[in-house]
Amino acid sequence: MSWKVEAEKWLNQEELEETLKQQLELEKNNEKLMEDSFYRNLSFGTAGLRGELGFGTNRMNIYTVRKAAQGLAAYIKGCGDEAAQRGVVIAYDSRHQSPEFGLEVAKVLGNNGIRSYLFSKLQPTPLLSFAVRELNTFSGVVITASHNPAEYNGFKVYGEDGGQVALEAANEITGHVESIEDLFSVEVKDESLLADEGLLTYLGDDLSERYIDQLHNILIEGNYDKNLSIVYSPLHGAGGELVCKGLEAAGFENVTVVAEQANPDPDFSTVEYPNPEESKAFDLALPYGRKVNADILIATDPDADRMGLAVLNKDGDYVFLTGNQIGALLLSTLLEDMKSQNSLPDNGVVIKSIVTSELGQAIADRYDVKMMNVLTGFKFISEEIEKFHKTKESTFLFGYEESFGYLIGDFVRDKDAVQASVLIAEAAARYKEKGLTLLDGLDALYDEFGYYQEALESLTLKGKSGMAEIEKIMTYFGTTKFLNEFPQTIAVSEDYSTGEVVHHETGTTHQLDLPKSNVLKFITADNSWFCIRPSGTEPKIKFYFGVKGETKAKSDTLIIDLRDAVMQVVKTLTTE
Repeated sequence: MSWKVEAEKWLNQEELEETLKQQLELEKNNEKLMEDSFYRNLSFGTAGLRGELGFGTNRMNIYTVRKAAQGLAAYIKGCGDEAAQRGVVIAYDSRHQSPEFGLEVAKVLGNNGIRSYLFSKLQPTPLLSFAVRELNTFSGVVITASHNPAEYNGFKVYGEDGGQVALEAANEITGHVESIEDLFSVEVKDESLLADEGLLTYLGDDLSERYIDQLHNILIEGNYDKNLSIVYSPLHGAGGELVCKGLEAAGFENVTVVAEQANPDPDFSTVEYPNPEESKAFDLALPYGRKVNADILIATDPDADRMGLAVLNKDGDYVFLTGNQIGALLLSTLLEDMKSQNSLPDNGVVIKSIVTSELGQAIADRYDVKMMNVLTGFKFISEEIEKFHKTKESTFLFGYEESFGYLIGDFVRDKDAVQASVLIAEAAARYKEKGLTLLDGLDALYDEFGYYQEALESLTLKGKSGMAEIEKIMTYFGTTKFLNEFPQTIAVSEDYSTGEVVHHETGTTHQLDLPKSNVLKFITADNSWFCIRPSGTEPKIKFYFGVKGETKAKSDTLIIDLRDAVMQVVKTLTTE
């Protein structure tokens, strides 16, 4: 069916939601926008939907949300009556239409006889993950687009372990979603009827308090001065209350919140992007930091699963740390604390993604701790944690990704900026007591293990043409033509779509012990590496780079040369 036919169906829909109807009437002659809104169905990825808000099958709106919820409902019903009775927890963040979408999910599930527990106010993703486990529900849904711009929203599904839904279940849900040909056919039940029938329960603050109780189990041992000066910004998102409660529970009382960004705001009006990975997100936090002479600045994204950090140096300037650097500091702090308390288990395991710095491997080796690498996406970390929980063969210690996602206590099964904020504050306080900063701690790691450095390039390629360009890039880098033309010698190629690893010097191959994924990774002759991965939730393709030098200067040269070589190839592919 062509996009024009689908658009006509929407234009003729008499009961179309009023705001969408007005937008559609206003833009119906904008052919480019209309095509992009209708040329495909918004894809249900490995954990759910994410896209721009608006009318059409390729946008986030009540109809695409209902369709996704109906697919989830069909999956749950297929798992039996007990699954429907256990039900689904639903949370939402501060984005446009998040509360409405959360209620729509409950109304669809309720119409299918499935119980819902809906938070009565916005809450961060880590609390949703915690609630699934605490309430023993069969599934969870959070309405969020994480750190995307204000025009986006999303629908993310969680399994009964509290982690993002597993691939097998995601595929089943996707099948149910795609089987719905008419998204206007999805029926909902009235909110008051759901409450009367016991199919909708609103959740208050009790779960937040129970989460804080669990937070005490991950605090670092020992008596040390916690008079650390902290500036914190929730970037207009859902993390403000729980992060502040977490810091208070850990004994940090000298916390200044960025007032202009303290309240939820779906437009994220004081930042270009509500993304703590970017230093510009700290523009308002910086003057606060200078005013109170803060030791660290912390920011969390709208659903509070990612945490960013800036540290005051000895010259009085703030230095922004990368996700890899924060992860290395958190990891070394945890392992050193466990070692000093003689509590480091023999079967302890740290988990990181394949695009995360190899500095983590070096730190783990120092403490004789096993490092496990998984595909990009925190769901793969949570899946391993659940295996550990069932087999008891391994003990989870820490999980992290370079994209500013960290998890310490497995009472949550997704990245958790609340936990990360508390632990990084504790690490900073311990260094401060010795007259040092987190930057000194990082330098000590480089002195011991070598100067690891990473970089990330991201290309946004929107629409139908953008998808074609992304496919073109992946195809070219997967060919021998690329290997022959690339200016640096490639020692090893890893194709995660086939699972094949090729050692080019010997010509030998072996298979990866990981799920198939549309990812390519290359290791050069000097043990530098780069990885190419299309985003599963955004119209982007990402290029990750990692090097190790004896000094920062050497590392700088290596990373620039590698990045320039790769991106020059990409430039030729996208300008032809």
